[in-house]
Amino acid sequence: MLKQRIITAVLLLAVLLPTLFYPRIEPFGLLTLVLIAAAGWEWARLNGSGPQASRLLGIGLGVALAVFWWAGGLAQDWRVLWRVLGGVWLVLAFLMLSRGVQGWAKWPTGLRLWGGLLLIACAWLALVQARQIGLGFLLSALLLVWMADIAAYFGGKTLGRRKLAPTVSPGKTWEGAISGAVGVFLMAGAWIWADARGWGDHNSLYVRLWSLGPLLAALGLLYLIVMSVVGDLVESLVKRSAGAKDSSRLLPGHGGVLDRVDALVPVLPLTMMLATL
Repeated sequence: MLKQRIITAVLLLAVLLPTLFYPRIEPFGLLTLVLIAAAGWEWARLNGSGPQASRLLGIGLGVALAVFWWAGGLAQDWRVLWRVLGGVWLVLAFLMLSRGVQGWAKWPTGLRLWGGLLLIACAWLALVQARQIGLGFLLSALLLVWMADIAAYFGGKTLGRRKLAPTVSPGKTWEGAISGAVGVFLMAGAWIWADARGWGDHNSLYVRLWSLGPLLAALGLLYLIVMSVVGDLVESLVKRSAGAKDSSRLLPGHGGVLDRVDALVPVLPLTMMLATL
């Protein structure tokens, strides 16, 4: 399993990194569009759509976003949308996690299906617009999620005692979540310190937050860390409701696309919200 995970990760990076560092946005936008279409297919499967309907919905999501891009949607200012999503994700997190796994199945099927597809589409929009702001900005947002996940994993393994959400994700602990937050704050501090000495492009998420003042910066960072955990828990809840271990088997050793981007779905739009205050 470990060998399979490593091979898949290397292949993904071999495809992703050239598009990420390419000076124009088109290769990165097209690659991530394909991945988001796959995530839409997975979401439809997890919410009761049959094989053919799931494929059509995934393809339809990709085509709709491609048309949106062609029509100039990426060039527009979406700060109102980001503010709306800031509230939507808070309400959604409270409702879903308070109602639990059994409660998810009681939501109207159309609301679950189309609401999820819309949030996935917004995550792609935020991802590409973050890349348009700058590579450093996008990487700082991605690394926030990855650091929170890695630090939480090792902190939970070492110190984990109290379960964070035992009915949704039994492996997560409060100690792990706190370790993830500490890891992100340390990384953010190091990033700001390095930027102040001319080692960065002064365009990272952390420098932008710091410009709002220490208190707002800390609150904004904590908000994003919490929402990264929420994204992970929400996808776990949906998978448990569907009786699935992974969102799909598209990525051998890693599960599906949603399994890899679940925390990014809320964090990316909320990062754009904070960056455009």
